[in-house]
Parts: sequence; C-alpha cells; structure tokens
Amino acid sequence: MRTAVAQNQKIEIKDVKIPELKDYNNKGAIVKVLGCGLCGSDIVKFLHDGNEKVLGHEVVGEIVEIKPSFMSKFKVGDKVVLGHHVPCMKCDYCENKNYSMCRQFKETNIFPGGFSEYIYVSPLHLKNTVFKVPKNLDDMEISFMEPLACCIRAVERAEVKEASTSLIIGLGSIGLLMGQAVKAFQGDVIGCDLIEERVALAGNLNFDAAIKFEDNDATSEKIREMTCKMGVDIVFMTSGSDKAIDFALKSVRDGGTILVFSSVPNDTAGYTNNDIYYRELKILGSYSPSPMDLALAHKLLTKKKVVVKYFSTAYPLENLAEAIQDTIENKTLKAYIKISDDAEK
Repeated sequence: MRTAVAQNQKIEIKDVKIPELKDYNNKGAIVKVLGCGLCGSDIVKFLHDGNEKVLGHEVVGEIVEIKPSFMSKFKVGDKVVLGHHVPCMKCDYCENKNYSMCRQFKETNIFPGGFSEYIYVSPLHLKNTVFKVPKNLDDMEISFMEPLACCIRAVERAEVKEASTSLIIGLGSIGLLMGQAVKAFQGDVIGCDLIEERVALAGNLNFDAAIKFEDNDATSEKIREMTCKMGVDIVFMTSGSDKAIDFALKSVRDGGTILVFSSVPNDTAGYTNNDIYYRELKILGSYSPSPMDLALAHKLLTKKKVVVKYFSTAYPLENLAEAIQDTIENKTLKAYIKISDDAEK
C-alpha cells in the first residue's frame, strides 16, 4: 500500500505492507482510508521532529476486515470516522478529567498513520472512538470530528457559560471551529485575525462579531469598547504567534481566563507573573479530547450546528508536501488529503 512517510521536513511516498489482523491477535479492524485531514500538529511534527513517521489522524475510511465481528457494533463495509487516542477512564488522570494525560491515551494510536491507504484500528478504538459517518455529511465534512472534539474539550475546560463573551485569536480552521463550539455552549464570541477573508468567514458562521487585527493596542481597545470597557471573559489562543500573548493580556478582563490552544515557536514566551497575580487571571491549556467530546462533535456536525462545508481544499496523497506548504503559507484554510480512489469527488 502507499504510505506518506515524513522525515527531516520531507515526504516520501513508500510502498509498505498492509496491516493484518493476524499481527494483532486477530482482534480489531482494518480500515481502508478514504481521506484524512491535515492537522496543525502534523505540521509541527513535520517541521520539528526529524524521526521517520507517518502522520495523519483525522481519518475517514471504510472497514474492510473486523474480528471478532460479533463483539462489535460495526461490520465490513461500514464507513467510519475515528479518533486516534483512547483514555482508560479509570486512572487518576481520567477520574480528574485529564484524559489526554492518561498513560493509555498516550500509548494508543492508529497504525501506521492516517496518510496511508490502510490502517489498523484496535478493539479499544472500536469501542470508544469510532463512529459511523452520517448520511447527510460528506467525507470531508465529517473528517472535522476529531478537531472539533478538541475544541469542545477546550470550551469545557474554559467553563464557557451562557452569555459569557469569548475572544478567538486566530481564525484558521481551529479558530472557526472553536468559535462555533462556544456558540453551541450558549456563549457569545468575537473572532479576530489578520486575514480579511477569514474575518468575513467568521461573520458568516454565527460569530457575534469578527474584526481584523491591526495592532495590540488599537485592537484590544476595540475589544474593550465592545465589552463595556471590561474586556472579554475568556480568550482562546488558537494562533501560534507569541506576539498574540500581549494582545490576549490586553483584551481579557480582570479575573478572566486565557486558554492556550496552540504552541508558539518561541517556547520561552509566556504570561507575566504579575499580570496573573494582580489581575487574578486563570491561564490554562487544553490538548486533546475524550470519547465523550468525540461523541458530541459527531452530534453537532450531524445536526449542522457546526458548519465546515467551505473550509477544506482537497489534495491527493502524492501532494501532501504541497498541502503542508500551502497551509504554512496561508494559501489554504484546511487541507484534506484524499487517499483512496473511492473517496468522494
């Protein structure tokens, strides 16, 4: 089978052996991958992890083999969408709702990775993180289940409440998903980005307001004018720019929350101690979803409460390197890699 192997900022399409259930105690499923979304975390690994690896985890596919079939809610021929990590739900981390810190969560994964023609999916995945593709969504739309679930996890951790006001800094695909997730939790949301087209798109996706970023002082003043001079209750940092940290601090109200949902190139950049102390700010991170978050994301997409129809640009597997570069250069909002010839046109 064809597999896109990443190493040292290069992609090579290799022919490797198709996973077989006999190598996994004849338990689990083999899924033919139809398509896979390109995640920002894939790009970070591509740029900064020199080890040989197969990226991709926002998978839509078709089950071609499953054992033991009588123990599963799925069958051969089912079209499915899946999450790639499974928490144990029993350890101290899980009991405290730190699911992505669970040791089983970190050890479980699909094999070899979503940018392959076939993957192995474990019984744990089949039980907890695999869902059937609803008939009213195309493959590209439902591929957003896992990234939307990540946003739902962030919204839950930030404790978004009805009528609270959130600011989304960065309106890439995650920022646009995050804003819609905030609305699903009955919060008000303001979007902000440097790119006018993305600001306009947010305005068409049920955001309460969307503004173009000018500079930290001028734009944060606009935010305060929109919030009775208070500042927003919550800032979601979906931008990977360390310069956005100062903007977040100037835009959040005293006693407010800043949720970090992106890495930044300068890992020494951070939030000043005295701001956190004197203003009683809450700074927290959010990483990856639980099975419950995946289920809610699946439901919101199915019911069209979150719209992703116009987010993606499709690329063939052979053009994965181009898709990565186009995403880095903001030429596309979201890249979707078509793997199989059976993938929807």
